[in-house]
Amino acid sequence: MAGKLYIGRRFREVRESKMLTQAAFAERLGISLSYLNQIENNQRPVSASVLVLLAEKFQVDLSSLSLNDSDKVISMLAESLADPIFASYTPSIQELKLVVQNAPGFAQALLNAHQAYRRNSEQLASLDGQIANLAGEPTAYEEVRDFFHLVDNYVHELDTAAEALADRLNIPDSNATTALISYLESKHGVQIRHSGPNETSLRQFDRASRTLFLSQYLPTPTRTFQIALQIAALEQEDRIDQIADRATFRSVDARNVCAAGLRNYFAGALVLPYQRFLQSAQELRHDLELLATRFGASLEQVAHRLSTLQRQGSKGVPVFFARLDRAGNITKRHSAAKLQFARYGAACPLWNAHQAFEAPSQIIRQLAETPDGIRFLCIATELSKGRGGFGSPRPRYAIALGCEVSYAKDFVYADGLDLTSKGTYDPIGISCRICERTNCSQRAIPPLKSRLRIDRDRRDILPYQLPG
Repeated sequence: MAGKLYIGRRFREVRESKMLTQAAFAERLGISLSYLNQIENNQRPVSASVLVLLAEKFQVDLSSLSLNDSDKVISMLAESLADPIFASYTPSIQELKLVVQNAPGFAQALLNAHQAYRRNSEQLASLDGQIANLAGEPTAYEEVRDFFHLVDNYVHELDTAAEALADRLNIPDSNATTALISYLESKHGVQIRHSGPNETSLRQFDRASRTLFLSQYLPTPTRTFQIALQIAALEQEDRIDQIADRATFRSVDARNVCAAGLRNYFAGALVLPYQRFLQSAQELRHDLELLATRFGASLEQVAHRLSTLQRQGSKGVPVFFARLDRAGNITKRHSAAKLQFARYGAACPLWNAHQAFEAPSQIIRQLAETPDGIRFLCIATELSKGRGGFGSPRPRYAIALGCEVSYAKDFVYADGLDLTSKGTYDPIGISCRICERTNCSQRAIPPLKSRLRIDRDRRDILPYQLPG
């Protein structure tokens, strides 16, 4: 752990997990309150002596104090700085590390500025007549997406609260649906009834009558999740408000979207309690279907939960998770692995997530390699949602999950695949706009910052050549 460490969020997480004020925490560590405040705000690095005290007094594994947040911001900065507007400047990784570690506020400001530039450019290009509304603010969903990305898609306060309740209700050994219905009635006096035949909502809570109306056509995993979501709304609002307030979102909309996401997080953690789920994932070698059966959950719920197993001292395999619609839009995303999703533009067409729509309900495996030489095991499957009869809409989407190939042995999906031969790995990228591959027949647009050669006497698959 050589060099200066700016790990303010990690310090704050430890303090909050012990439910200590800054003053009490500083006293336990034998440091001044002002120094602790500067550490938590990344204004000063953490000294080796303070790290030792942290390990001794709070049983913190020093190896867990990695710079994962910095790595993510470095990746985001590198992609933003690949934009042609920065054509005269190509920073080294070392330069990016220095900026992120020593001036994290400046790094975030640069990312925000580039996001605003991209949005304004796209709006101007579309000539949509809304030039007067070009505020340059990130959308609520973009803000919330970045919030969950930077906390590793793991919210300790909610996760541990959900796990404690799951233990009380003996989930998953008892039937989760039955246990949650009984708890909702005994603890909160809430009855569950079927919605009317013409009601389109999945869930509707009548506060006056203390009645939760659920669609009678919901699959059991969805029904269970919606009940857990109602428990989150009844019990966790104070905790959710505190977490959302600490995030200091720019708009009320972003804060409300985040609060909804945090309720969903609690519901998922209640149905799939952390330690039991982690142990089952290891035992079943991440078999999505077996995990779904054991916990009475859907494949999407299981895959999403695998991406949240980031508890300090008890982490799961670092995976990436995404959900895509048929147009290739990524509607959910998170990566604890080195594969990062493009913030702008479409995903690589060679990624097996797109192929899932060609083989409904089948699990498709892929060994893939990114331009930087990192290899991945990728898993994808197509799912559909529908809660009505004949003629009702049935949205189709694909979920994708994967890990770096060094973890492949922990997944049943690696069985029978040749992990050692380079020829078995498909060359994929993040997106065409930043992919450096020069010989890809599926390329949609040229990479940024690349000069194009047009030969009027020659035509290959692409109408231009890229420098090799």
